Amino acid sequence: MIKKMDITNPDLAEKVLNVQLPSYRVEAELIDYDDIPPLKDTVTTLQQCGETFYGYYLDGELAGVIAIKIEQGVMDIHRLIVHPNHFRKGIAKRLLHFIEGKDGVEIIKVTTGSRNSPAINFYEKNGFYSVGVIRVNQYLSLASFEKRI
Repeated sequence: MIKKMDITNPDLAEKVLNVQLPSYRVEAELIDYDDIPPLKDTVTTLQQCGETFYGYYLDGELAGVIAIKIEQGVMDIHRLIVHPNHFRKGIAKRLLHFIEGKDGVEIIKVTTGSRNSPAINFYEKNGFYSVGVIRVNQYLSLASFEKRI
């Protein structure tokens, strides 16, 4: 079941963090770079991020989260995370399909580590196309993707 989450609620923000940190640790290992910003988030930074959060619950447990911002017909996916205990269960795909149905959205944008092959394959398999690479520093680059709805 997918539910909208009130990220300003400290208990919910902590639950999101408990999914986010293990999920991004896996990405950090994949891209061989552990200084990624989502690993520095706290309950407070999540509460103040201004994103709209949706949680995927499996048997009452928060197993995955997607967080978005929408401006002028463009949706930006800020995080699409699944707890490692729930990888390969179709949760990310269900969350993605859920937000694709939002009214007034023409384009969806997302970025991921350019060496995160599983995420890149996931987005390409779900209709996203590459729009470039952003070099953050000598160790980290981000692949940008878009999808027209």
